[in-house]
Amino acid sequence: MELKRVVVTGLGVLSPLGNDAPTTWAAAKEGKSGAGPITHFDASLFKTQFACEVKGFDGSKHFDRKRLRTLDLYSQYALYAAKEAVEDSGILNAPNLNRDRVGVIISAGIGGLHTFEEEAGYYAKNEDKGPKYNPFFIPKMIADIASGHVSMDYEFHGPNYGIVSACASSNNAIIDAFNYIRLGKADAFVTGGAEAAIYPAGVGGFNAMHAISLRNEDPAGASRPFSGSRDGFVMGEGSAILILEELEHAKARGAKIYAEVVGGGMSADAYHITATHPDGLGAKLAMKAALDDAGMTPADIDYINCHGTSTPVGDVSEVKAIVDLFGEDAYRLNLSSTKSMTGHLLGATGAIEAFFSIMAVKEDIVPPTINHEEGDEDPNIDYRLNFTFNKAQNRPVRAALSNAFGFGGHNATLIVKKYEE
Repeated sequence: MELKRVVVTGLGVLSPLGNDAPTTWAAAKEGKSGAGPITHFDASLFKTQFACEVKGFDGSKHFDRKRLRTLDLYSQYALYAAKEAVEDSGILNAPNLNRDRVGVIISAGIGGLHTFEEEAGYYAKNEDKGPKYNPFFIPKMIADIASGHVSMDYEFHGPNYGIVSACASSNNAIIDAFNYIRLGKADAFVTGGAEAAIYPAGVGGFNAMHAISLRNEDPAGASRPFSGSRDGFVMGEGSAILILEELEHAKARGAKIYAEVVGGGMSADAYHITATHPDGLGAKLAMKAALDDAGMTPADIDYINCHGTSTPVGDVSEVKAIVDLFGEDAYRLNLSSTKSMTGHLLGATGAIEAFFSIMAVKEDIVPPTINHEEGDEDPNIDYRLNFTFNKAQNRPVRAALSNAFGFGGHNATLIVKKYEE
């Protein structure tokens, strides 16, 4: 069976760096940080009091009051980014569009945490009156509902679900969508991720496990992947959505093409509930599987958007995996962690990093890893590698590989390359 080719024809982003795809990409190229004091709730008693929040977003300007009652913030983010992506692609204007062959896979690692926290808090304060819950509680909270809302908005009747694999969730979503299309089971997909977990349970939970940075005096400088003084990740939020489309379907309607998706690989660390394998075993397996799937070798890759969370153990294990798999090729690559700017979007992180990888391929610009200071090196990291510290770099990017690793040992790697006839 001959596999179909799959291209990216639309992009939509709502992020800590901007409320659309062009603004987010421009800020990333400039090396801006999206971090600042938490505004979603009073964090004054929390160990961590900052995060990378979406700014200036007001759901009431995009959804009527009746619909807002049914939407957790993470679903609002997904719908907002999906609208930009669908409009950017122009797919609704395709002649004879078969909506039965357009699917939606939008993932979240946590989903409606705010809704869950609100409902649990209400019951705790009123348990003597007996249980009383909002009828929208469950359908607002569940991690697949964003996909459902998007499919209903556009009457897309193809495969529709969400994947939960912690911080690998939206890479898994994109890989699934890619496979459906190349196997000929769909013409197009709306795919990516959304997350909105910057609330007491999210921040408090990650604080309790010592996972997030405590650098309250310097939020903008707190996410510092691959630097010696890193002390944990910075929470982020938002959504990134891609329109994937079968090549001939896209060409037939004259669609613009950003890049081609060519491979996806997945693996398990089978090691620990939260920590990555210290030697990067699972990361290496996922990257190798993606290269094999794409029919590529390490020599074909020019840029790796690293998972690079700014955690002491995770950054080291990922670097070990890259050096082990890529060998001497590792030293001609550009590596970067855009989490240094956006923070960690949890279940949406794979999608926004796929967006950055696509734009790197399209424009031959590698976004930077910010916040590295001279003399702030980790003896366990090989600094002969080019981490694209502090400043974007112009270079030919034929293909980019994007990593996403999640609690539970879930690993998912995506590869995109320049589209060529």
